[in-house]
Amino acid sequence: MSEKTTQTRTYWWILISVAAVTFVLDQITKWLVVRHLAYGETWVFWSALSGIFDITYTRNTGAAFGVGQGQGNIFLVIAIVVSAIIIFSYRQLPQGSWPVRISMGMMMGGALGNAMDRIRFGYVVDFFHLHGWPIFNIADSAIVCGVLFWMISAWWAERQQVHENIVADASTDEIKRIPSTD
Repeated sequence: MSEKTTQTRTYWWILISVAAVTFVLDQITKWLVVRHLAYGETWVFWSALSGIFDITYTRNTGAAFGVGQGQGNIFLVIAIVVSAIIIFSYRQLPQGSWPVRISMGMMMGGALGNAMDRIRFGYVVDFFHLHGWPIFNIADSAIVCGVLFWMISAWWAERQQVHENIVADASTDEIKRIPSTD
C-alpha cells in the first residue's frame, strides 16, 4: 500500500471517527434526557448553578437554538445536503489540514445527530439550558464549535501563508543585494 493511500485512509478515518463520536454522544445524551425527564421538566444537577445552567427537556421543530420553528423538513434536507457537501469538499482539502478535518467531522456529526431526531421524532430533542440563551444540545454545540474551529483554522492558515510570503520576499531581497564576486 502506498504512503498516499495510507494517508488518504487516515484523513477519512478522522472525518468518520469525529462525526461518529459526535453523533453517538449526541444520541446517548438525548436518549438519557427523554428516558429520565418528562417533556418540559428541568433537572438542576448542581444547586450552585441553579438559575444559570440546568437540563430542561424541550422539543425543537426548527433549527439550532430554536430558529425557524415548524420548518423541520427543510432543516432535514439542509442537514443531508451539508453532509454531502462536507464529504465532497473533504476530498479537495490539501494534505494536512487537521483542524479543518476535525471541524468538518464535528459539523457533520452534529448535522446527522439532529437529522436522526427529525427522522425519528419529527423534532429535535434539546436540553442544555444556559439561562438567557436558547436551549440546545450536543449536536448544536458541535456544529457551532466546528464552524468556529474551521474559521479560526482558516484565519490561522492565512496568517501562516502571509508570514511565509513575507519571509520569502525578504530572502529574495537579500539574495538580490549580495554583490557579485565576478
